Amino acid sequence: MWRWRPRSLRVRLTLWYAGALAIVLGLYAGGVFVFLWHSLSSALDRQLHDDFEIAEQMLARDGPDGVRWRLDAGHEEGEAADSGGWVDVWSSTGRLLYRSPGRDVDVGAPLAVASSARDARPQSEYLPGVGRVRALVAPYTIGDLAVVLRVVRSEEPLWHDLRELLLVLGLGFPLALGLAAFGGFALARRALRPVRDMAERARTITADHLGRRLPVDDPEGELGQLAIVFNDTLARLERSFAELRRFTADASHELRTPLTAIRSVGEVGLRGHRDDHAYREIIGSMLEEADRLTRLVDTLLVLSRADADAISLRLERIDVRALTDEITAQLEVLAEEKRQVLSIEAPGRIEVVADRLILRQALLNLLDNAIKYSPEGGHIRVLVGQRTGIPTIEVVDNGPGIAPEHREAIFRRFYRVDPARTRNAGGAGLGLCIARWAVELHGGRIELESEEGKGSTFRIVCVAPHEAGTGPRSGGADDPMGER
Repeated sequence: MWRWRPRSLRVRLTLWYAGALAIVLGLYAGGVFVFLWHSLSSALDRQLHDDFEIAEQMLARDGPDGVRWRLDAGHEEGEAADSGGWVDVWSSTGRLLYRSPGRDVDVGAPLAVASSARDARPQSEYLPGVGRVRALVAPYTIGDLAVVLRVVRSEEPLWHDLRELLLVLGLGFPLALGLAAFGGFALARRALRPVRDMAERARTITADHLGRRLPVDDPEGELGQLAIVFNDTLARLERSFAELRRFTADASHELRTPLTAIRSVGEVGLRGHRDDHAYREIIGSMLEEADRLTRLVDTLLVLSRADADAISLRLERIDVRALTDEITAQLEVLAEEKRQVLSIEAPGRIEVVADRLILRQALLNLLDNAIKYSPEGGHIRVLVGQRTGIPTIEVVDNGPGIAPEHREAIFRRFYRVDPARTRNAGGAGLGLCIARWAVELHGGRIELESEEGKGSTFRIVCVAPHEAGTGPRSGGADDPMGER
């Protein structure tokens, strides 16, 4: 079934407002009509009772079976006559004994008679030649003559007043509804003007102009709150776009560096004839850069899968001491080149429930970072312990430390406190980013304590075995490796 639905919110609000007002006005008009009808009807009934009491006092016997009005009828019956009413008296056999002067129309004897005057209730009826009237009929005794007394008043004044009321309501209702609809449309247009302004401003916001914001006229109002929420969303989008641009630029730069080195070495090798040893050195240099490029691409693929929430965990119970021994043994060669000492301190067997490969990657990156930044002859300690029943792994070095303004930023992708030194050491600025993501993937966290000139402590706060499964299953789409 086809239904018309206006697209404009202003029109819909106006129609709803007009419809609700029409219902309210209709109910009000109906209430007024019923109230006026009941009031006029009650007044007419009271007048009939008054007429009946007057008739009881003024009627008298006239002969053996006659009835007359005691005083001048024009004086006593003027009010009833002016209202289109009259008084008539009937015998028990249905013979008319008395009728007010001037009423020669045959209206017939009353058909229904109350059992007593107290039980009598006015009844509306239609009389041919007269119209609609209200009559009060009850038995009465004049002397020893039993009669039926009927007092009648026309209902025409009552219906005349009701018709005037209906005319006024019929003319005023559409006028009031039209004025209300016009006013409602104007109010809706004014109330929705901020929405129009926000829509116009939103059309101007593009990827190149994410710094623009929606106007906020009333921060406390509903539309103001909506604009604030949109502005916050735009601010997050602006930061995300800026992060994406920075990531793209940094990734392009990091990829271009080994590619340029490979090309340069290859071009130098082709400039002349060389012996086998020289060619081996050239090919070795190219393979070294190709290996660096492969590691960088693999790392970017891991980050990409993490952003896409495409990494699932294979949880198992892991002995932290055994894992640190394995990683330390792997990195001892790098430490020996700088005459550094790696030591492990653990009170005993401590277990965590985690994905072994991912947790190993986090600890491997932290240790590799400590070796790169610690001076020659330095001491790097790996402390395995517990805090309030939660396993922790601390990597403590005696390097240059990290300034407060860099402590949160170092977990960003491609961020370097000293870009030149880090690049010469072979890093791409992704190790700490990967480490933080890997720990948070298990529901844990990385804490950093550092003092400039005295070294740094990176602490992995794991998830206790009984809490396994309570953390996130994989990296979220809101850049789990980025700034938090």
